[in-house]
Amino acid sequence: MNKRVLVIDPLWKFYCDGLRGHFPELVLDGVAASAEADGCLAKVEIICAKTTPRIFNDALLRRATRLEWIQAFTTGTDGVTKLPSLRPEVVLTSMRGIHGPQMAEMAMLMMMAMARGLPRFVRNQLAHRWTKHEPRLLCGKTVAILGIGVSGEALAIRAKAFGMHVIGVTGTPRDLPGFDQVLPRERLIDAAAAADFLCLLLPWTPENDKIINARVLNAMKPDACLVNIARGGVCDEQALLEALRGGRIAGAALDVFNPEPLDASHPFWDMENVIITPHTAGDSDDYHQRALEVTVDNMRKYLAGRPGEMVNLVAH
Repeated sequence: MNKRVLVIDPLWKFYCDGLRGHFPELVLDGVAASAEADGCLAKVEIICAKTTPRIFNDALLRRATRLEWIQAFTTGTDGVTKLPSLRPEVVLTSMRGIHGPQMAEMAMLMMMAMARGLPRFVRNQLAHRWTKHEPRLLCGKTVAILGIGVSGEALAIRAKAFGMHVIGVTGTPRDLPGFDQVLPRERLIDAAAAADFLCLLLPWTPENDKIINARVLNAMKPDACLVNIARGGVCDEQALLEALRGGRIAGAALDVFNPEPLDASHPFWDMENVIITPHTAGDSDDYHQRALEVTVDNMRKYLAGRPGEMVNLVAH
C-alpha cells in the first residue's frame, strides 16, 4: 500500500509537487493550516510540517492514528516531543543543519543594530529629527556564543571576520574554527562577564530552561547586550526585564519569546533598548528549497525501509 503524506504549510503545493516529482507512488495531501486537515488526519502515515503550537497539538496527534513519521520543517521539535500523544514508535526528524547562514546573519544584524544604535536612527527618521549619537564598533568586542552547533559555528566565523573576539560555551568543549576560546557550560558566568554581546543559539530543553537567569544577567557588563535567537524558554524574561529596567545591561535583541506571539501589552515593546523581531531568524528566501531537499532524502530512506539512516533523527 502506498504511503499517504500530509503537508501542513502555506507552501504545501511546492512541497507536494517536489515530493511527487521524486515519488509518484505517494498519496499526497496538502493544507495551509492544521485546521484544514481534519478530513485526512486519520488516513496519513507521514506528516511534514513546522512543529509549532499553531500546527501541532495533542488533539491533532490523537486523530492521526496511523502516523508513522513526522518530518519537522523546523530545527526545534519541542513543540511535538512535549505532547502526551506522541507515540514512542513514531519516527521524528528535524531540519537541523540548514539554518546556519540565516541564523548567523540575523545575529550579526542584531549586534550591529545594537552597536550602531540603529533603532535610534529609525526613531529619529520617523520624527524628521537630525540628531547624531556615538556608535560602537563590533571590531575588538567580545561575543560569547551559548550553543555552538551549526548556527553557532557559522556565527563564529562571521564574527571573526568583523574582528571580534569569540568565546563559545557548550556542553561538549572542542576546538572549532572561528573560536578564540571554548568554555564548558559550567563557566557560563565567566563567559557572560567577558562578553560585550551574549548570543543564545541553544535548543530549549529541560536542561536549558531559563539558563539565562538573574545570576547570568547580573554577571554581564553594564554596556553589554543580550541577543536571543534560540527559543524564548532559554531566558528568564522577567529577570531580563528587570535587568534592562535597572540598567544592569545595555540592551537586548529578541527574536523569540515564551509564549509567542509576544503579548501586545508586554513592556518589551516600548523599551528603547530592546529590538523585537517575530521569530524570523531561521527564515530565508530559499528555506523551502533546503527543507524539500532534506525531506526528499529522508523520504527515500524511509520508503526503502532504512529509517535508521535518516538525517536529523530526534530521540523522544
